[in-house]
Amino acid sequence: MTSRTASCSCGQLRLTCEGEPVRISICHCLECQKRTGSIFAAQARFSRERVTLEGRASHWTRAGDSGGEATFSFCPVCGSTVCWEAAGIPGFVTVAVGAFADPSFPPPHVSVYEERRHAWALALAELPLEHQV
Repeated sequence: MTSRTASCSCGQLRLTCEGEPVRISICHCLECQKRTGSIFAAQARFSRERVTLEGRASHWTRAGDSGGEATFSFCPVCGSTVCWEAAGIPGFVTVAVGAFADPSFPPPHVSVYEERRHAWALALAELPLEHQV
């Protein structure tokens, strides 16, 4: 069985996920943009019984664009959000894909709140970027 570890920036808060995620998605909602400081969020959903959290976590609950509440677990030392649980999806933990720090993590299959998507968000490969190694 696949086992993946995610952590905050300082490594104090970690979680281990057993098995494959049941859903991998990207979200363009304004709340995810504010939470991540980016133009969208990438997340993977796992069954709660397959997730083990270690370290100290602070929690914050907010209403999302849909009106449903989500409770976020973040590191009280570095502030990184590692995971959250949505009230409307009991029994599941959603993990920030970036917390796995794994470029080989499977891609998303779902994109939500696209009406709030930045026009250039999914065209990065086509942009005239300066590439640095």
